[in-house]
Amino acid sequence: MSLHSSGATMAIALAVVKTLVLLVGGTITFFAYKAYRRTEQRALGLLAAGFGLVTLGFVLAGVLYELLDISLYLGILFESLLMLAGFLVIAYSLYVS
Repeated sequence: MSLHSSGATMAIALAVVKTLVLLVGGTITFFAYKAYRRTEQRALGLLAAGFGLVTLGFVLAGVLYELLDISLYLGILFESLLMLAGFLVIAYSLYVS
């Protein structure tokens, strides 16, 4: 396998995994939000927001790099900051419940 085809294979694999994470994370966020709307419990609303931030953060680096021509390092920084914020919101949602 040549270096070029290996890189292309890895790019495709990464795109597939990121897409699956977006679908699964979006589904979890949707169901958490749906539970929040049904129960009106603040903790569930925070949980939905936290999962939304984590999911958005996970896919953000590639989107920024590919579509907006932002450096990969800056995209990864934004991704990490959103994921950190999402995990903090999730942790807080578990604390207040």
